[in-house]
Amino acid sequence: MKFLVERNALADAVAWAARSLPVRPSVPVLAGLLIEASHEGLVLSTFDYETSARATLKADVAEEGTALVSGRLLADICRSLPNKPVEMTIDGNRVSLTCGSARFSLQVMPVEDYPSLPDMPSATGTVPSTAFAHAVSQAVTAAGRDDMLPVLTGVRIEIDGSVISLLATDRFRLSLRELEWSPRTPDESVAALVPAKVLADTAKSLTSGGEVTIALSASGSGDGIIGFEGVGEGGVRRTTTRLLDGEFPKVRSLFPSEHQTTATVDREELVEAVKRVALVAERNTAVQLAFSEGVLTLDAGSGDEAQASESIEAAIDGEDLTTGFNPQFLLDGLGALDSKTVELAFTQASKPVVMSSVAEDGTSGDFRYLLMPRRLLS
Repeated sequence: MKFLVERNALADAVAWAARSLPVRPSVPVLAGLLIEASHEGLVLSTFDYETSARATLKADVAEEGTALVSGRLLADICRSLPNKPVEMTIDGNRVSLTCGSARFSLQVMPVEDYPSLPDMPSATGTVPSTAFAHAVSQAVTAAGRDDMLPVLTGVRIEIDGSVISLLATDRFRLSLRELEWSPRTPDESVAALVPAKVLADTAKSLTSGGEVTIALSASGSGDGIIGFEGVGEGGVRRTTTRLLDGEFPKVRSLFPSEHQTTATVDREELVEAVKRVALVAERNTAVQLAFSEGVLTLDAGSGDEAQASESIEAAIDGEDLTTGFNPQFLLDGLGALDSKTVELAFTQASKPVVMSSVAEDGTSGDFRYLLMPRRLLS
């Protein structure tokens, strides 16, 4: 194996492929990055039996070949190289890397022990890459982080014709984001439960191209994997991940069809007020929100402990209401909303609030965040 490649192209591709390498691999070869050189260019791959990544890039290949080297070490080396062409060759059980006057020699791992990467399922459709990344970043806000409840650590992707819905919940909050896309067939209907962390990282990493291709079989399993592909200036990026097993709870019905009280507030004002008042909130206690006569009053703390109170303007439609929420969960939801003004809608004080963006024309956005209330201290 012998090839010459541009430093920036190599560094970007190696960093992208190596980003999902396991910190503590079950077997040593899973820490490796597979380099395949052919006259068509380079293919850099990683796989840990759960998530695979494959990056292609152009290179001047003098001798075809394959090598497996430490992925994190190669990424660190490429990041530090000067902006000059990089030459890599394999000689016996070593890979030599030369860039300007910098030279490195890396031990190779046994290629024959490396697992075969899974094939991509058939393409289901395409979606604009930046819109998809933003939608995913909103949806994962409510995803669970408790590995004892693995189903709740995922995002449920529901495809129904030209609409993709992303749902996530950790039992205390629920997010729903919908966006338009271009399905392979107009009556496409499929669902999958994807690990939230992998989905967020993948969506964010594929924004260099205009579109992301989602690959999922009509049965919803795709042999238990879902694939994503993006094409940018650096080449093609493909990644697959295993779907989570288990039945995602039927949570859509939690969004009420009617509300008794709605409040429209300036998002930044509310965020800053929650942050200040929450400074005196003890661990696992709520910040109280009282809606009355065009004013939202926030309170925290009680008894002989530190206390805080602040009021901001709010356009209130309906009955007066007092409730309370986990301040961090409340801030997470407000942070995921992307409008200047937000709407908080209630059926009653003891029921969840539904938070949504309010566009300049007064319409609601495509993202809704439902948050369960917390018991207030007497």
